[in-house]
Amino acid sequence: MAAWRSVVLTIFPEMFPGPLGQSLAGKALESGIWSLDVLDIRDFARDKHRSVDDAPFGGGAGMVMRPDVVDAALAAAAQTWAPQEKTEGQAADQKAPVIYLSPRGRLLTQDLVRDLAAGPGFTLLCGRYEGVDERVLEARDVLEVSVGDYILSGGEPAALVLMDAVVRLLPGVMGNVTSPDEESFGSEGFEGLLEYPLYTRPAEWQGRKVPEVLTSGHHEKVRQWRQARAEEITRTRRPDLWARYTKGQR
Repeated sequence: MAAWRSVVLTIFPEMFPGPLGQSLAGKALESGIWSLDVLDIRDFARDKHRSVDDAPFGGGAGMVMRPDVVDAALAAAAQTWAPQEKTEGQAADQKAPVIYLSPRGRLLTQDLVRDLAAGPGFTLLCGRYEGVDERVLEARDVLEVSVGDYILSGGEPAALVLMDAVVRLLPGVMGNVTSPDEESFGSEGFEGLLEYPLYTRPAEWQGRKVPEVLTSGHHEKVRQWRQARAEEITRTRRPDLWARYTKGQR
């Protein structure tokens, strides 16, 4: 059994694994580092038309996903989480959260991604229409997560973003195990900062040269240059992150 699992509830099951079936994530899926189960919410509808939505109480545009249908789908998803041995380093009381992708949810950050990657996995609920009936979210203690301050056509694209961010951190997925620590929001010397500029061959391209320090072979000077550039980029492009970073340095 895979060490890390994901269960996705959607009315468009054909959207998965999508891009996650390619590249490193796809290879890891094939090798069993992680697993993916996709449940079609329409399979839990109660009429011949397989309806999953209805008009909102109080009026307004759009439709709302029914609590009885969504709850039945969530119940089926819960059944797939059979008791399994904890992986090394996993807390004994860790449970797989149920996450609803929603613009009003907790903002997806690298810290949250790390926490999810360290757990057993999660169940993702992909909403459509105007959203999901509030009562089922409350009854199932669902965690709402937002991938950004914008609106998508449904939860599926957001689910793919969340899954990609988590899967790439699973042990054995990325070839260079040190590379996640050097990316934006990394944890080794660049915690909370955006990534420094990157360069490769040729050393000169269209009259633009690679900074000399990067070809000097002096590792400490390279580290200092990267640190300074990461700080400069964060300060100018993301003042919110810069304020958080400087506060943490005090």
